[in-house]
Amino acid sequence: MNFNETEIRVRYGETDQMGVVYHANYAVYFEVGRTEWLRQFGLSYSSMEAEGIMLPVISLNINYKNSARYDDVLKVKTTLKKMPTATIEFEYELVNQNGDLLATGLTTLAFIDIERNRPTRCPKYLLDKLQKNSL
Repeated sequence: MNFNETEIRVRYGETDQMGVVYHANYAVYFEVGRTEWLRQFGLSYSSMEAEGIMLPVISLNINYKNSARYDDVLKVKTTLKKMPTATIEFEYELVNQNGDLLATGLTTLAFIDIERNRPTRCPKYLLDKLQKNSL
């Protein structure tokens, strides 16, 4: 299905004293991937929120394979797992500049109607963009 690849350079503040990326930062890298995945469709979290939709993460799974290190150039591949309904699922692969697999992951986000603070279906404008771009 639809995917996006984004490069991220590891900053010093993301590492421990040994120059290894702190494990929680992988979730941040996945968020960067999701944000850029949305941008390829001309969307952003802020534009969706302006339309009354929030997208909180309701599930996060990370499988660590190798360590990322200070100044590595990482590539996060973000793939839509299936067409969204009331949730949207993404798969991730994170590799370094040598092509070494560092981590894989999966997130599930829920579409929430801001006004009612209740789950809702995926907005039609997003479904239309996904269907148009998968042809």
